[in-house]
This record gives sequence, C-alpha cells and structure tokens, in this order.
Amino acid sequence: MDAIELQVVTGALHAACEEMGALLIRSAHSSNIKERRDASTGLFDDRGEMVMQAEHIPVHLGAMPEAVAAVLRERHRPGVSWVLNDPYRGGTHLPDITVITPIFAGEDLLGFAASRAHHADVGGRIPGSMPADSRTLDEEGVVIAPRVLDAAAIDELAAQMRQPAERRADLRAQLAANRIGCRRVAELARRTGRDGLREALHAVLDYAERRTRACLADLPDGTRTAADVLEAPDGDLVLRVAATVSGDELVLDFSGSADQYPGNLNCPLAVTKSACLFAVRVLTDPDIPASAGVQRAITVRAREGSILNARPPAAVVGGNTETSSRVADLVLRAFGRACGQGTMNNLTLGNDRFTYYETLGGGQGACPDADGPSGVHVAMSNTLNTPVEALERSFPLRVTRYELRRGTGGAGAHRGGDGVVREIEALEEVTYSLITERRRHGPPGAAGGADGAPGRNVVAGEEAGSKTMGTLRAGESLRIETPGGGGHGPVG
Repeated sequence: MDAIELQVVTGALHAACEEMGALLIRSAHSSNIKERRDASTGLFDDRGEMVMQAEHIPVHLGAMPEAVAAVLRERHRPGVSWVLNDPYRGGTHLPDITVITPIFAGEDLLGFAASRAHHADVGGRIPGSMPADSRTLDEEGVVIAPRVLDAAAIDELAAQMRQPAERRADLRAQLAANRIGCRRVAELARRTGRDGLREALHAVLDYAERRTRACLADLPDGTRTAADVLEAPDGDLVLRVAATVSGDELVLDFSGSADQYPGNLNCPLAVTKSACLFAVRVLTDPDIPASAGVQRAITVRAREGSILNARPPAAVVGGNTETSSRVADLVLRAFGRACGQGTMNNLTLGNDRFTYYETLGGGQGACPDADGPSGVHVAMSNTLNTPVEALERSFPLRVTRYELRRGTGGAGAHRGGDGVVREIEALEEVTYSLITERRRHGPPGAAGGADGAPGRNVVAGEEAGSKTMGTLRAGESLRIETPGGGGHGPVG
C-alpha cells in the first residue's frame, strides 16, 4: 500500500472512531457521558487488534483490546453485540461497561467496533459504585462476564443498578455508536474490497509499529529507574519501574512494586499496560496512529499477585483511576519528565433518587520548554468537567466555589500548572465517596524544578483523608483542592 493510500485509510478510520464517540455523547442520558464525555470508542481487525481509536480516555482505550480478546473466540453473527465489565476479563473497573459489536460484510467477519463508557451507577454498596473502602469486587457493583447484549439483557442488567432508565438509555447509546462504526467500516470495505480492507488494516498497524520503533531507537540505550508511592489509608505503597531501552524496543519492568493490596488500589494487568501505552505515546510521537502497532515495541512486566497485576476477586475501583495515573507518572519520571497532578480526584454523590460522579482537573507538569497548563485533566483521564449549570439543573447540589488554586504549581525554569478548587453544597442528604491521591505527597518536579502542592479534601469544614466516605446533610459542603503540577528546571 502506497503512502497516500495509507494516509487516506488512516484518516477514514480515525474519522469513524470520532463519529462513534460523537454519537455516543449525543445519545447518552447521564451527565457523566453527555457532559463529561467519560466514554471511548475504537475499531479492531478480525484478529482482535486495535486498529484505531478516538482521542478519548487513555485508561479506557489502552485496556480495551483485552475486552475484545475476551469475546474473540465466541461465535459471532451480524447485529449481535457483546457486553462486559469484569476487570479480570478485559474490563477496567466495574462502572466502565464495554459493548463490542462484530463488523460483517455478508458472511465475512471484518473486525469489531467497541465502545466503553463510565456509567454513573452499576449497583454495589453505595450510589455511584465507587466505595472508598471496598475490599472485594462484588462490593463495587454488578460484575458482567462477557455475554450477548440484547433487549432482555439490557433490562436484566439495568434492574440491578440504580436509575435503571438511565442505564438502559446509556447502553442503547453505546449500541448506536457501535452500529455507526460498523457501517463506516463496511462502506470502506465496499470501496477497497474485503481483501483490500484487511490489507489496509494490517498496513496501519505496521506503520504505527515502524514509527514507534524509530522514536525508541532515537533514545539512548540503557536502564532508567523511578519510584513513587500510592497513598493508602494505612500507609504508603511503593511502586517501582525499570525502563530499559535496547535499540528499537522498550521493556518496562514493575517487579519491585508492592504486593496486591487489601483495598481497592489494585490494577488488572490490562490497566497497567494501558498506562504504559499512554506514557510511551507521550515520549514518542502522539501523531502515531494509536493502535496495537505501538504496543508491539513495548514489553510490560508486572509479577502476578502484585498491585499492578492483581488476582480476582481483589477490588480495583481505585486502581483504574489512581494507580493507573501513578504508573504513567513512573514511566515519565524515569525519562526525566515532571509529573502532573497524578490523580483523577474521584467524587461520587448520591442517594436513592440520583447518582453523580465527576473527576476534577489539576496542574500538569512543566515541560523542558514550556510551563504546565492549569486546571486540566492529566494523564489517564481526558474528560471535561461537568458545567455548573448542568450540575445544578440535574441534581440537588449547588456549586459554591469553582476557581483556579493559584500558586500551587511547582516553581522552576518552567512552572507546573495550578490546581483547582471546587466546593459543592448538598441541598438534601447524600452519601459521598472520595478516592484521591497526592494529598500527602506533591507531584514531583524534574531537573531541579520544585514539586507541585499536594491537594486537600475538606468535608463539612473538617479536613479529610485521600480516601474517605460518609454522609453530607442538607446545607453541608464538600471542598476539593486539587494538586499543582511539578516544575521543570531550576529557577534562575
């Protein structure tokens, strides 16, 4: 395939993924998807390799190939979709539900369209399905092993979750998004021919591999190391990486990291790999097609039974959001980058009438040649905020403060970005859960740059820990002050 034809096909596939995401966002009912855009879409070939993804949520996308692999050997038929959320069979954490639809041209299987969306509730002990103190998977919600997703399955699953009408609507939005992906690939196959399409998909993967290997070959050979911590309620957990560049290959070895944890900071291996893929894209060239071709040049090692390759039924709701962020930090630190806020600042609020979930932006780490941006989602998160107007219109909540947290970025030749302050007042009694990081330790700077300021959680006027849950009475407020990013280079 010549270079021009390759670029045309790459553009067509990327446009299809973006169209899938736009349809999903427009069709969803929950504010978590339609406002925050906490959803992702991708296309896969008939071997289950990711060929293209939209620029959505890194932690979703890097792990989604494991979800497709979980259904690859099933008997597929046109129009019959699959659903799962089991973190140990291709999922990330339980609120992230994945829908996979096979793409057919006649009787020929061409590939798969997949969408993953964070549902505002999937059952479990508390509204929002993200308990700060969970210890096993079943405390966090309904575990969906790979199964066919038809109308009866949608009703059955939604009945086990809070706000079932909203859950049904969001699942149908995912099905609609997948159908448009299937349609666009089938249209492409009519133009190229079925064999031509398969050749094109394989060529995209090979192209991504070549470009990734070329970037890695430009890095000096050798092993770089980094260590950091997760802030568990009972003390810090150490994570370590040894990053070895050898020619055009990269090995990321996390063998020195902590054992599997009794709480919910554990990662399935798919999530660890996802964080590594994001970091490598940052270190190489983000314009390389985000596909399985990138992964061919990378080996990720994490011993089974560790916090980065946990065994079931370990709880994982914080591992998907917080530990994944730290894995990305570790890889970037090993290559001399300043760290961003390193947390998604997860907040869930709800009662029997509603559930609400959001993540909050903070400071990004400075670059060698630029200051870090302020008030942005960092690393494994790429969502928007929920606009104040949409939040107050939909929920019994009032935003009393929302502003930049000035001066919290680390000093340096280039400053880290500042965090934000967001304070929410409950207008009726609600339960809350906070799963956050970088409250005891600020995000590290690099090359002599200062660390960013740690974050703070304040509940009803009292300082709270990084992982906490409880009840807010009507009139009480919860304030989150997010971390700043690390600076780069010494001042002056």
